[in-house]
Amino acid sequence: MKIRILGTRGVPAAHGGFETFAEYLALYLVKHGWRVVVYCQEDGAGAVYEDVWQGVERVHIPVVQSGPKGTIVFDWKATAHAAQHSDLCLTLGYNTAIFCGMLRIKGVPNLINMDGIEWSRAKWGPVAKTWFWLNDWAGCWLGNHLVADHPKIKVHLSSRVREEKITMIPYGADAVTDAPEEAVRALGLEPGRFLTVIARAEPENSLLEIVEGFSRKPRGYKLVVLGKYEPEKVAYHRAVIDAAGPEVVFVGAIYDKAVVRALRFHSVAYVHGHQVGGTNPSLIEAMGAGNPVIANDNQFNRWVAGNSARYFKNADECSARLDEVLSSPAVLGTMKSGILQRYQEAFTWEKVLAEYETLLLKWLPTK
Repeated sequence: MKIRILGTRGVPAAHGGFETFAEYLALYLVKHGWRVVVYCQEDGAGAVYEDVWQGVERVHIPVVQSGPKGTIVFDWKATAHAAQHSDLCLTLGYNTAIFCGMLRIKGVPNLINMDGIEWSRAKWGPVAKTWFWLNDWAGCWLGNHLVADHPKIKVHLSSRVREEKITMIPYGADAVTDAPEEAVRALGLEPGRFLTVIARAEPENSLLEIVEGFSRKPRGYKLVVLGKYEPEKVAYHRAVIDAAGPEVVFVGAIYDKAVVRALRFHSVAYVHGHQVGGTNPSLIEAMGAGNPVIANDNQFNRWVAGNSARYFKNADECSARLDEVLSSPAVLGTMKSGILQRYQEAFTWEKVLAEYETLLLKWLPTK
C-alpha cells in the first residue's frame, strides 16, 4: 500500500487547511501500514532531495519563483515526478489540475480533492477566475475519482461528471478539551469573556458585517479578530477597523497553534462569516472546541454547523443574533452541547481519515 500526496506545500503543516489535512492523513496511513510520499515545496534554488519525517517519505522540490507562480512551478515539477511512478496519487485541490493530464497519460491512478468553488470567489480578477474555472473542469475530467468536502460541492461536481465518480468526505478537526489560560491572558483577555473570529480579511468573509453588528452596542464581551490587517494599503481593512467599537480587539495573524487552541477553548462563542466554500476548517475547529457558533446564513455553513448554530445575513441580523446568544447562559449551553454532538457525528479525525483510507484502498493499482 503506497500513496503519493500532491497539491500542498508539504508536511509538517504550516500553511493552512490542506497542509494540516495532508499531515494528519499521512501520519494516519503510516500508522496503518502504508508507505506515504508527500511532495514538499522549498523556496530557492537547488536539487530535488528526499528525507523521512515521522515515517513519512518527503520529496523536496526547490523553486526560485515566489507566490502563485512558484506554486504553479512546484505543482508542475511534483506532478511530473509522480508520473514517473505507478503509485496511487491523491491531489489536494484543483488549482493546477490540468497538470494531472501527465498522470492520466501514464495510467497513474489519481484521486482529486476538489476543494471549494474557487473561481466563484469575489477576490479574484478575470484572469485568475478563468484559470480556476478551466482547472475545475480539468480536475473533473482528469481525476480517476473525485472527493467533495461538502454535499453542496458534490452537487456542483455532479453537474460535470456522473455522481458515482464523486465521494463526499468532509475535513476533520481535533477535539479541544482543555487549554491553559496563560496564552489568553497574555493578550489581555479574560477567559470566557470574549468571542473569536478567524478569517482572512476579505469581503466574502463578512468581517465588516460582523464588526459592525458587534459594535452596535456595549456587549460586556470582547470580539477578538485574528488575521492580518493592512489599513494603509487595503481599503476594506480600513473600513473594518473604522467600524470597530472599543470592545473589538485586533490581535493580528497568529500562527502559534497552542495560542489559537487556547483562544478557541476559552471563547464564549465563535463568529463565522464565510459566505462561500465547502467544509471550512476554521469552523469545524471551533466546533471541536465546543464553541457555540454564529455564522453567515448560507447552504455551506448550515450543513456544517447544523440546527444548534445561529445565522445572520447582514450586520443587523448579526447584532440580533449576538443579543440572543450573549444574554442567556442557557442558550449558550444548549448551543454548545448541540455543536459538540454535530462535531462528534461528522468531523472527528478518526471518522474522516478512516473514510479516506476506505476510498484509497479501492483505488490501489493491482501489480
